Amino acid sequence: MTTLISSSDLNLAVQALSESQLVAFPTETVYGVAALAQDEVAVHALYQAKFRPAHMAMPVMVASPEMIPAIALPRPGFWTLAEHFWPGPLTIILMRAVAMSGIAILPDVVTAGRETVGLRIPDHPLALELLRLANAPLAVTSANRSGQPPARTAMEAQRQLASRVRYVVDGGLAPGGHPSTILDLTKEPPRILRHGPTTSETIARALGEDVESIVDHR
Repeated sequence: MTTLISSSDLNLAVQALSESQLVAFPTETVYGVAALAQDEVAVHALYQAKFRPAHMAMPVMVASPEMIPAIALPRPGFWTLAEHFWPGPLTIILMRAVAMSGIAILPDVVTAGRETVGLRIPDHPLALELLRLANAPLAVTSANRSGQPPARTAMEAQRQLASRVRYVVDGGLAPGGHPSTILDLTKEPPRILRHGPTTSETIARALGEDVESIVDHR
């Protein structure tokens, strides 16, 4: 059973995440649904809840840029982008980190077996507080069934995900309505894979690149 909860009940959401359950919450773009990124059982449940194809990797959200080196490998330009655009609607793709044992820090189910991972810090107070309380990276994707319009309210998220999510944090209307911009920083030059609220012009300016060089025209 999915329960709507208020912003004052974020501790319930954190507890649910620690028990391999799923939680939906607002971001500055649309509502997202999350699992602990290092919890393989929960991430599998996240794919099932969305009817998301297994070949589509899950983005990961963190509370601060300082958490990134523990799970991914920053590249030239990363810290500049983080300073300019985080928190905010920019997802940055980096190579995922590998432990001393040679095992990837994030499980393959998060990255769909790829060696890269998309990372973001959302610019929404409830999302940021949930990330801080969880104190761990979260696999987060839009709170809707794959192929359906993104949810902008808690009720929409609850309706689309039915009983597959434990809690939906009701934070009112998600103000943006459009998914984040995606920038692949593992390419040279970096490439924008999805256009969104963070414009190619502002990204190019921050990186000192020509706009045309970072836009994927495929």
